[in-house]
Amino acid sequence: MDQETADLAAAIGARVRQERQARRWTLDQLAETAGVSRRMVVNVEQGAANPSVGTLLRISDALGVGLPSLVERPQPRPVRVTRHGAGAVLWSGEHGGRGVLVAGTEPPDVVELWDWTLGVGDAHLSEAHTAGTKELIQVQQGSVTVEVADQSVTLTEGDAITFAGDLPHSYANQGTQPARFSLAVFEPGVGTGPRSEVHGG
Repeated sequence: MDQETADLAAAIGARVRQERQARRWTLDQLAETAGVSRRMVVNVEQGAANPSVGTLLRISDALGVGLPSLVERPQPRPVRVTRHGAGAVLWSGEHGGRGVLVAGTEPPDVVELWDWTLGVGDAHLSEAHTAGTKELIQVQQGSVTVEVADQSVTLTEGDAITFAGDLPHSYANQGTQPARFSLAVFEPGVGTGPRSEVHGG
């Protein structure tokens, strides 16, 4: 883990522990509610793990705070600014790709804004998000193949797509140059009741 990743893991761990303790939950209660192992919760809280986006989403959903709240430092002002290069890198690909959460809103209706790059051959597979989640993608560079359920669409520079994020989906760069795209995720009703489905990135 490089220093930036280690710092982010420590900040996420502290926030998870703070939110869990505020609810007077045990490690086992959070693990059961989130659908992850107790060991994973311990590792996340200690900053020892580099958990997947899917795991972080399960934990943030269980706590009812939304993923942006786990990775952003609290800012009491009505305007929150993320400077260039200061977003939370929550996914790294085998070929140099990165998924960076650059902005997000508070619950109950959480909107996440991501800056994604995919190296040639990179792919990110996502579990289905919670019911009602929507995703929007616009490609800035290269080409991105988006698969949703059994449908596959290849987007090139300037193309955009909207789809139901509560179905399994993936983003892949099957082209010959690096790809970059913006991703917005809308997840309604975070923290408003029991969640039966799992949110992925």
